[in-house]
Amino acid sequence: MTDTDSIKHVASPLARQTLLDGDLTRPVAGRRPIRLLPWLQVVKIGGRSIMDRGAEAILPIVDEIRKLLPEHRLLILTGAGIRARHLYGVGLDLGLPVGSLAPLAANEAGQNGHMLASLLAPEGVSYVEHPTIAKQLAIHLTAARAVVGSAFPPYHHYEFPISRIPSHRADTGAFLLADAYGAAGLTIVEDVDGVYTADPKGADGKKAKLIAETTAAELAKQKAPLPFDRALLEVMATARHIERVQVVNGLVPGRLTAALRGEHVGTIIHTSAKAE
Repeated sequence: MTDTDSIKHVASPLARQTLLDGDLTRPVAGRRPIRLLPWLQVVKIGGRSIMDRGAEAILPIVDEIRKLLPEHRLLILTGAGIRARHLYGVGLDLGLPVGSLAPLAANEAGQNGHMLASLLAPEGVSYVEHPTIAKQLAIHLTAARAVVGSAFPPYHHYEFPISRIPSHRADTGAFLLADAYGAAGLTIVEDVDGVYTADPKGADGKKAKLIAETTAAELAKQKAPLPFDRALLEVMATARHIERVQVVNGLVPGRLTAALRGEHVGTIIHTSAKAE
C-alpha cells in the first residue's frame, strides 16, 4: 500500500482499469473457479408441466424426492406455471416494462416452491428465498437434506430488456445457480421424455423423434420448440462447471431417481464446460 498526497492506494494491476478488458482479466478469468458445493444436486421442477397438474403429478414426485433424500443433498427449484402467463398478459396490457414483469413471475415460481416445500416439511425441508440461497445454502443443507427455492434468476428489475417478457426464466436461473455453486449436476423435470426434433404435442407430433444426446450448440440451431427456455442454451455456452444437463419426464415414476444416480433416461445436453 502506498501513500500519495495523503491518499492511500492499493497497488493492483486492476487500478484505474475496466474489468471488461479481456487482456487484463484473462490471467485470472481463465482459471476454473473453486467448486463451492461439489456434492449438491440441483433439480428444477417445471411449473406448467408438473406443478400445474396438481396432486396427480406433484404427489408422486414428492414421494420420489422423499426416498432420494438419504442419497443426495438437493436444491429443488420450481418454475412458474400458467399463472405467470396470465400475469404477463395483464402486465403487458398495462404497459409494464420487462424489468417489472420479471419479479412478478418469480413470485409465482416461489408460490409453487412454497407448496412443494410444505409437502416435504416432515423431512425438514423448507422454502428459502434467493438471498438465503446465495449466502446460507450450505448451512441449510447441513441441517436438512434438501431445500426448495424459486428457479427464476434474481435479475428482477435488472432483467435484460431484449424482449417484452423476461428471457431469463426458470430453466436459465436453475442452471446459473448450479454452475455458480459448482454443483454435481442439474436435472430438469418436465412432462416429456426429453428434447425432440419437433413438438411431440403439436401437429407434427408423430414425426417427432427423441434426441437422446446432443450439445447446446446443436440445439441452438434447431427451430423446433424446446421443453425449456431457449436462453438456457446461451448460458450453457459460458458454463464453467456443469458439463451436462439431463431433461427427464417427471410423470414417469423412477426417472428422476435414475437420472440422479447417473443413468441416461432422458435427453443429455452437453455444455461448453470442460472436464477437470
